[in-house]
Amino acid sequence: MDAPVEYLITAWDGTDAGALGRRLAVRDAHLAGAQRLAENGELLSGGAILDDDGRMIGSSMHVAFADEASFRAWYDAEPYVTGDVWRDVTVRSMRIFRPSR
Repeated sequence: MDAPVEYLITAWDGTDAGALGRRLAVRDAHLAGAQRLAENGELLSGGAILDDDGRMIGSSMHVAFADEASFRAWYDAEPYVTGDVWRDVTVRSMRIFRPSR
């Protein structure tokens, strides 16, 4: 079996007046999806990027999928994508370091 394909997603929200409202409108769906990814072993880490005042302005996620098609299917249905929350997104392939214990 091939190793999963790992990605780093850095996604910045829009900066318009409606940005926070869009995020909050789909946040529960996003978090439920993140929980499913974690249960499947596909979400390795993630969280909100905060500004200096502690407001959510973006997201970072480390994910692993069986293949590019599986990643794309998830990404295209991600509520922060379909809900127009993430406006500036960078997706990079990566290999996550897992130290031995």
